[in-house]
Amino acid sequence: MTEVTETTEATVVTGNSNDPHLQPASVHPKRTEKVVAAFIVLAAAGFATYGATYWQGGSAQLQGASLGIGLVLLGIALAAWGKYLLPRGPFMEARHPMRSSDEERARMANAVIERGRLVMHRRGFLGKLLAAAGAIMGIVVAFPVIRSLGPLPKKSLDSTDWLPGSYLVTAQGLRVKASDVEVGGIVTVFPVGHVGNAMDQTVLIHASAVPFTTMPGRESWTPEGYVAYSKVCTHLGCPVGLYQHQTQQLLCPCHQSVFNILDGAEPQFGPAPRPLPQLPLYIDTAGYLRSQSGYDQPVGPGFWERS
Repeated sequence: MTEVTETTEATVVTGNSNDPHLQPASVHPKRTEKVVAAFIVLAAAGFATYGATYWQGGSAQLQGASLGIGLVLLGIALAAWGKYLLPRGPFMEARHPMRSSDEERARMANAVIERGRLVMHRRGFLGKLLAAAGAIMGIVVAFPVIRSLGPLPKKSLDSTDWLPGSYLVTAQGLRVKASDVEVGGIVTVFPVGHVGNAMDQTVLIHASAVPFTTMPGRESWTPEGYVAYSKVCTHLGCPVGLYQHQTQQLLCPCHQSVFNILDGAEPQFGPAPRPLPQLPLYIDTAGYLRSQSGYDQPVGPGFWERS
């Protein structure tokens, strides 16, 4: 068996010099040494060429080629050196068994258990303080995570800023008159004072020259053929802003849900599960379009249960 002995200078492998594990892998080591040496010399020549070309300001192509050839040749030389000229091993060192006796192991286990009980008994109060401090730290660390989610929605998802008598205004803040939109026209409106609020955005459509009824009980909601629906899709909240006058349909561009505006915006196609909420309208004495009230149901995707 091969033995390894340690001295103050180095670890020396001793044993039978005829051991095949201690011999290089090459059948002709001298010849292999010459080949490796040749590759190293050629690699050095490549590096020298690169250095000279760089110093003289030669072409970048020659610099790259000479450096690349030098690196490849040096890599081949090192790989051949390691594979064919170094001893193959494996190298083993004899040593005595490291396992303790069963009696020693049992005594050690009992000592650890007894000491652990003693320490925990003496440090019980500190352990409770540590647990309390850890709990407080966990709660405090969660604060930034919770706060990064933004402000609490509170009841903002249940209602909008549309109130009885709210003026319909455009994205530029201009009040909308009944004479402003031609039949077939569409405009995005907001309640006055809340321009740009995503949950308030509403599509105002001049669908007809005469009033019509979208659903029973909504006979007065479409003065002079104007109808208004929430622009927030009931599927995933995308803005429903595409209107086809010939078919009287609203289209959501995200997932192609189609709503019939003459039938209470009932979905006719696509994944939207519910109609778009309708905003009741009226025209005041000055000709401005205003809301009779707010929406009678939450807008957008449903997060609540309803029949």
